[in-house]
Amino acid sequence: MADTQTPPQTKTGITDAGYLTDSWYLAAPSSELKKGQQQRIMMLGEPVVVGRTPAGEAFALRDICPHRLVPLSAGQQLETDGEWALQCPYHGWRFGTDGVCKLMPSLTEGSSYDPSKVKVRRYRVHEAYGAVYLYVADNPRVDMPPAVPPPEFGPLPDKPGFVIHDVFNAHMDDAVVGLMDPAHVPFVHNQWWWRPPSVGLKLKEKQFIPTERGWAIDRHAPSSNSKLYRWVFGDNVETEIRFQLPGFRWEIISNEKTRLLTLTCLTPEAPKRTRITQFTWWTGAPLLNLAVPLAIPMAKKFLRQDGDMVDLQNMGLAHQKAMLWIDDIDVQAKWYQRLKREWVEARAEQRDFANPIEPRVLKWMS
Repeated sequence: MADTQTPPQTKTGITDAGYLTDSWYLAAPSSELKKGQQQRIMMLGEPVVVGRTPAGEAFALRDICPHRLVPLSAGQQLETDGEWALQCPYHGWRFGTDGVCKLMPSLTEGSSYDPSKVKVRRYRVHEAYGAVYLYVADNPRVDMPPAVPPPEFGPLPDKPGFVIHDVFNAHMDDAVVGLMDPAHVPFVHNQWWWRPPSVGLKLKEKQFIPTERGWAIDRHAPSSNSKLYRWVFGDNVETEIRFQLPGFRWEIISNEKTRLLTLTCLTPEAPKRTRITQFTWWTGAPLLNLAVPLAIPMAKKFLRQDGDMVDLQNMGLAHQKAMLWIDDIDVQAKWYQRLKREWVEARAEQRDFANPIEPRVLKWMS
């Protein structure tokens, strides 16, 4: 029998906790999945074991053995009938990377019980450029092709220059809104190397355009106060910032010789816990190779400042749920909610997603 313990959803395309399904999420950086090893993560409130076989194949299964509910991640990988399987540490049941039980050691010879009737949920996996993504289907009992292709961010080196992590004590929705907020920078990120207070507030006027399941700030010259851009890239630099459901935000900085892409992935673990993983790739920027020892702590500090604001926000959320959103600085927050609603409606109606966002110029002081 199949693993039937995954709780049913009351709506198509979204969980009761507000997380989008039929969607791809980051599972882990490739470097964290060593051959022959696995680890337990939380994904949309569910335990998942992600690992890599000794042959190098990345895989993801529900991290609960259906027999006595022991985490499969606590077991070991063993070869079974020519393929690799994950063995439960309690009774030795072995599950292949397809989720099918391959062996029940306690069965006697001639037993009529068929182990292959027992299955755990398998998550489709996509690995590219040093990142492993998994697909969370709305209906775990139906093995259908993904509703959308894996995330794609253009040409990148095989592995990132560096990766940083953080955990926000927030629902994914609040984490997305906080990271996309355009007006907090001079107050939250006011360190000398990014945006010192002496710069003051300046008028920002950006053209926003709809993109695949999201939106983007169209290509433009970076802000005049962005010292790091000039130091690292030189002249004629352009930048663009993109967001895509369910939780990918990336910024591309480039000119004729260099290209840098910083990708921020939001992975919802629990109602008040969102894992933030940030990858940075670059080509043609030799100064960045030398600056990695400094860039990593700077990036961690930048991200933690956003996390600290989330902690402060939680103090208010404990007493009031409604937030006051205004134009133009909160338009992106409103877009995010509109995109989520459209995704759910499209999945329920079994039709293609139709981006409701229209091109628009937004203005704010920052």
